[in-house]
This record gives sequence, C-alpha cells and structure tokens, in this order.
Amino acid sequence: MLSELSIKNYALIDTLEVQFDSGFTSITGETGAGKSILLGGLALVLGKRVDFSNINDPNQKCIIEASFNIENFNLKPFFEDNDLDFETLTILRREILPSGKSRAFVNDSPVNLAVLAELGGQLIDIHSQQQTQELTNDDFQFQIIDALAKNSADIETYQQLLKSYKSTQKQLSDLIASKLQAEKEQDYQSFLLNELTEAKLQGVQLEALELEYNTLNNVESIQTELALAHQIISTDDLGVSSNLITLKQIFHKLSGIASIYTPLSERIQSVAIELDDIFSEIETEQTKLEANPNRLEEIDGILQTVHNLFSKHTVNSVEGLIDIETHLSMQLDTLASLDDTIADTEKALETIVKQLDKLALRIHKQRLKVLPDLIEQLEVILTDLGMPNARFKMLLNPSETFLYNGKDHLEFLFTANKGASFLPLKKAASGGELSRIMLAIKSVLSKYQQLPTIMFDEIDTGVSGEIAHKMGDIMKQMSAYMQVFSITHLPQIAAKGQSHFKVFKQDIKNTTVTSLKKLSLEERVDEIAQMLGGKQLSASAIAHAKQLLN
Repeated sequence: MLSELSIKNYALIDTLEVQFDSGFTSITGETGAGKSILLGGLALVLGKRVDFSNINDPNQKCIIEASFNIENFNLKPFFEDNDLDFETLTILRREILPSGKSRAFVNDSPVNLAVLAELGGQLIDIHSQQQTQELTNDDFQFQIIDALAKNSADIETYQQLLKSYKSTQKQLSDLIASKLQAEKEQDYQSFLLNELTEAKLQGVQLEALELEYNTLNNVESIQTELALAHQIISTDDLGVSSNLITLKQIFHKLSGIASIYTPLSERIQSVAIELDDIFSEIETEQTKLEANPNRLEEIDGILQTVHNLFSKHTVNSVEGLIDIETHLSMQLDTLASLDDTIADTEKALETIVKQLDKLALRIHKQRLKVLPDLIEQLEVILTDLGMPNARFKMLLNPSETFLYNGKDHLEFLFTANKGASFLPLKKAASGGELSRIMLAIKSVLSKYQQLPTIMFDEIDTGVSGEIAHKMGDIMKQMSAYMQVFSITHLPQIAAKGQSHFKVFKQDIKNTTVTSLKKLSLEERVDEIAQMLGGKQLSASAIAHAKQLLN
C-alpha cells in the first residue's frame, strides 16, 4: 500500500508531504484545483517520462518520493533479480535536476526507468478513463478469467514449456536445413575427400621429396661434377692431395727450424685431414648415385598431385591439406549422424507437445469451470450499477496452435440491452458502460488475487444518485482486500471513504500553489455539503452530508 507521498517543485506544488491509510480513501476538489497535478507527480515516481514544462522552478531540483508497504506482495524475487535491497517499507524516489537529467532510486539504489516502471506497476494501478480501454484487450480478458481459475502456476509452467518448444522446434528446423544443405554438397565433398585420401598425405615430407627429385633429375650432371672433383683431389703430382702432402713436408721442416711456423704446420695438417674426409664422402656419393627413372617418375607424380591440391584448396603446406581432409571427413560423418540427431530432436519435440497439450487442456477446463460464476458475479454487480439488462457471453474456441497462454481463442461478448445481439465489448459498450464494467471486474478480481493499490481517477464520470452510492459501496468492499483511492466529484462516493483528502489551490506570496489536506469529520461535512449544494452551505445540504457520512 502507498503509505506516504512527498512532492517538491512540481507544477503548482511547492512542497507536499502526506501520509495515507489502508482501506478506502476519497480525494475531492474543485475542477482545476490540481488533482491531475497530484496524479502527474505520482506517475513520475512510477516511471513515467518527464515533461520538463511541469517543473515549477527550473533552477531547483524536483524530487518526488513514495513509500510503499510491500510486505504482502511477494516481491523479493524482483528485488533479487535486479540486485536491490528488499525492505518491507520500500521507497521509490525520482529526481529531476536543473540540468535536465533525471535519476531514479529504489531504497536509495539507483535504477533505470524500466526497473522503476516495472516495480511501480506492481505497486499501484492508476485507473483512468483511458485505461478502461484495456477491457477490450484479449490479454486483459484472459487475466480476469485466469485469476478466478487460479491458472497462474499452470500458465507459468506452460510458458516455460512453450519457450522450450519454440527453441526445440528451431533446433529441428536448423538440423533439417543443415541436412538438406549437406546432402547437396555431399557428392562434391566425397570427391574432395577421396582425392585427398588417395594422395596419402600422411608422412609426406615435401622438402625431402623435392631434394630427391632434383637429385635424380640431374644425376648425370652430378656424376660428372663429382668425378671432376675426385680427379682434382687425387691426380698424381698435380692433384690437391699430392700438393698438400708437399706443403705439409715444407712446414714440418720450417717448424723444426723456428717455432713460429708450428701453428701454420698444424693448420695444414687439419686441412689435410678435412680433405681426406671430403675425398671419402665424394667416393661414397659416387657409389650411391645412380639413375632411377621409375623413382623419378614416382616422385614427380607425388609432387604434381600435392601442388595441384595446394592450388585447389588455396593452402601452401601438407599439414593444411591434412586439416582439410580431417574437416571433410568430420562433415561427412556428421551428415551420417544427422538422421539420428533429427530423430532424437523430433522425439524430444513430441514429448514437449504432449506436455503442452496436457497443460493447455487443464487450463482450458479450469477456465470453463469458472466462466458461469464470473458471468454471474459481473451481471449482479452491473445490475446494482444501473445496468440490469447487461449480459455476458464468454466463449473459448480451440486453437490449432500453441498460444502464449494456452490453446484458447476467447470471445468476450456483451450486450447492455434486452433483445440486442451479443457483440465484442469494444463494439457493444459505451465509454460510461465500460467504466462500470471495469469497476465490476476489478471488484471481482480483488477477491481472487493480491492486486496493487488502485487509484480510480473519476471513473464515476457520467453517473449520479443511487448508482453513485453503489459504486462507492463496491469501492469500499474492494478496500477490504486492498488499498483503494477514488478521485471523485460525487458526494455519494466521497462520503464512503474511510479517509478523505481535499486538493485545493491557494495564493501564497503572489504565487498560486496546489495543496492536499486530510479533512477532519467537520471539514468532511462542509466539503460534501459544498459538493451537494455549492459554496453557500444550506442546512439541508449539511444535513444531507451528515446523512451520507453516517
């Protein structure tokens, strides 16, 4: 319930601080006194966007704060989901700064407007003529029926299953599309895989093959050059080996004469050893080297195959080709297993469909069960509200598809007059009739679910006399289950309030300001008498006011 409201620097309100009680509170005031300003300020703290033209002094901060007792509203999950501190007495605050920036807080924690509006919507329902149009909306009509049917738990489970159904359905659709695409590409992918498999790429050392190919392809030239090298080293008298022996002898003699030649002698000895080793390797290479046309042709084929595959797959290494081979193999294996995956997904979807159908049927039966009682209650209340011929017809037609709240299409039909055809509410009821129907519905709902505080903004427009009495009685009955406010011009309704506030204007220091005051019993008598007979209070008006209050 709304326990306290504070407004500073908004429209004609300079400073307003007021506490409210539970039960039924009536708010009255002359036309233009500022009731809309009060509602505007309250709407801001509930998350409505700012109209900066409504800020009284643009050089000062506008602050609106509302305190709510939320002990019985099961809102802890909301606070946990939004990382907010839960307090039984929760304070919503909105600040509009001179810079034009707006800030919102819940229990002193900053929040964005979406969070503020979502929370505000669960705490207070400002019901105006415009909101009455919700009656013609299927969603709202289902809310009425499902509240009486106590379908909330089943619908929540159904909606969770529906999400699973839609995601599984999409998964199945994607799998089937993947299979179709894979089947289109299967032949080509199989060809590519076979081509790579036949190339036997595992263990292929490209550099070694290219070296062997170059050697075999130039075997005669290599043999000639090796023979020449062998001759240069080994030829008697003129060969390098023979000359190196002579050189060794010379420096061996010199080192015996002078030690300064010993290092040169040692180096020449090292060169002789290295030359002998080179000579041995040349002989070995000459022995190994022989022409092998068959091996040359084999290597040439491997190299051509590999380089063709490089070009086809736009890679430049054997490892890259092996990766492609592995990927193609996995793709073809996946295609082979897609049928099993599709079958498993279809089975899962079938299970979800059975669960959804079972829940939808239970929801449907529970709705059917409460429809007669709902219709009876509404028609009884509307009879009291001056619509004795009001009749409802609510039809639940089966849907072939899963809807957001079951498998029912709802026809919420109404007629206000005998002999008239049943039509959808938006075609059959006038604005005034819709207001009374909405009041009747809210009255019924208040008995079946924990509704937020409701503020009726001149819902009684266009009624008077006994009907006004009945509307006041209904609001008072509702206040046994919830906090109810009524902004009204009718004395019959104002008198039903357990608390009574008056909105009024006054001039303070050449400035007009709007104020809100809680009336004492004597002040209530005067206010209601004025509503009955005007500012000149007559004895009969005062007597009538006292009678209404009693």
